Amino acid sequence: MSKFVHLHVHTEYSLLDGLSNTSSLISFVKENGMDALAITDHGAMYGVVDFFKEAKKQGIKPIIGIEAYMANGNMKEKSERGKTQNFHLLLLAKNDEGYRNLMKLTSLAHIEGYYYKPRFDRETLEKYSKGLICTSACPLGEIGQALIQDDYKLAKKTAEWFLDVFGQDYYLEIQRHDFDKWVTQASNSEIKRSLVTVSENSKKVEAGVIRLSRDLGIPLVATNDAHYVNKGDAKAQDALVCIATGKTISDINRMRYIDTPDFYIKTPDEMSLLFKDLPDSLENTVKIAEKCNLDIPLGKWFFPLFNLPYGKTSNNYLSELAKEKLKEKIPGFSKEVNLRLEHELTIICQKGYAPYFLIVMDMVNWANEKGIITNTRGSAAGSLISYVLGITTVNPLTYYLPFERFLNPFRPSPPDIDLDVADDRREEIINYISFKYGKESVAQICTFGRMLARGSVRDTARVLGYPYSVGDRISKLIPIGSQGFPMTIERALNETPDLKNYYDSDKDARLIIDLAKAIEGNVRHISVHAAGVVVAPENLTDLTPIQKEPSGEKIITQYEMHACEDVGLIKFD
Repeated sequence: MSKFVHLHVHTEYSLLDGLSNTSSLISFVKENGMDALAITDHGAMYGVVDFFKEAKKQGIKPIIGIEAYMANGNMKEKSERGKTQNFHLLLLAKNDEGYRNLMKLTSLAHIEGYYYKPRFDRETLEKYSKGLICTSACPLGEIGQALIQDDYKLAKKTAEWFLDVFGQDYYLEIQRHDFDKWVTQASNSEIKRSLVTVSENSKKVEAGVIRLSRDLGIPLVATNDAHYVNKGDAKAQDALVCIATGKTISDINRMRYIDTPDFYIKTPDEMSLLFKDLPDSLENTVKIAEKCNLDIPLGKWFFPLFNLPYGKTSNNYLSELAKEKLKEKIPGFSKEVNLRLEHELTIICQKGYAPYFLIVMDMVNWANEKGIITNTRGSAAGSLISYVLGITTVNPLTYYLPFERFLNPFRPSPPDIDLDVADDRREEIINYISFKYGKESVAQICTFGRMLARGSVRDTARVLGYPYSVGDRISKLIPIGSQGFPMTIERALNETPDLKNYYDSDKDARLIIDLAKAIEGNVRHISVHAAGVVVAPENLTDLTPIQKEPSGEKIITQYEMHACEDVGLIKFD
């Protein structure tokens, strides 16, 4: 293990509060001699699977966590905005139990505790604390806030509660961002006063945390609150926050990163220099990393529990149904037809996909009974099994449609049957699925809106304070990409002479475009996938964290489509 492990890192999935692209973040860590890294995005676990896979790919040990929000009291209580206080808390999964509890906590925070932020309370945390490492977080943590208010007694009482819950897995977090250095470089007196306050509060927290560590025997852990990879990315991070909050770079009273460009990924040498008087706090980052040994199982499928007749398995029930329905669909069928049916059944059953076909069959049959118009399209039409079960309406033998294009022994993923449904009755089918398999087992899939080339330019021009017409002129010089091949700013510069000339000849255009390139592709918001629904064998939160959609009451996954498939959830379109 390296001398220091980053345990407090926000990625692009922090929804405009983290600039760090997963791949470049992990590459930077590897290049600088570190062999473990944590993901701790604010209040959610959107990027966990992507992060886990990329870390494994690059030979870096992935540590899965969140920077959670703790309610000051009961998480279900909603007071006036001015009276609401949330505390930050860092949680890291040691093992599978911790990972599952992390998913439970963030799901409950979104479903039951959401009020401006996804929150949970002490009672909920204690219930799902097993398998987790907890740290006191940044100055916005409960202990940090008590120390800022000069209430050491409250800070100590709070630390004792966490110690009782987490025992040897509780650490007091200490951060050092050199705010004094940036005070002297502040651009105006108001920013300077703000930085002085932040600096004084940080010193209060550090002194109090060290005292608590001495008084209670709780180990210190050095962390670095990282929101972007390189020091030079501070301006882009600042622009991202402005986009998220509707501010401009020139606004004084806002969350500002440009005045303190210190929230980047520091090397072990930089951290060693920062904490040379507290070497144990650095050693504890390595000890924590050694405690975390989570291996998320990927590529294993978890089919919903279909209600089978007594004594039947999915395989033999599907076989019986298919052979029975074949007689109805194709009376007097030939030996070749029977061989085709047996061939398909063999592959489906050997691959373990029988439950999938039974579930889709049930879904289509129910829709037909209710008079809901459905249509199945795509390669599923090549399946004789699908035809005899009523899933598809075209006999593949009539049109010489091959089964292997739909499913074959070498296909690594489950079959994917796309079901077109009358759009005004789609919710009825989703409600039926929820009723049949349980609300706790069904959710629609989330999707992420990203900052594309044109939008990045417009947003960047706005936060830099330019008139709308400036950003609009540049963005209109960027061609529209084709489906599956989105246009990037770099590609547009290479392919569009007018844009390149404008970039070369106008300093304002160059400033906007360069900054837009830095934030392009970042995750902007979460929304609902147009068609995807997942069904779990039992509780969804055993496989994915969930939340409500941003604008309504629908339950959606926090993992996007590919991540849902990676963790084994069965998707229905």
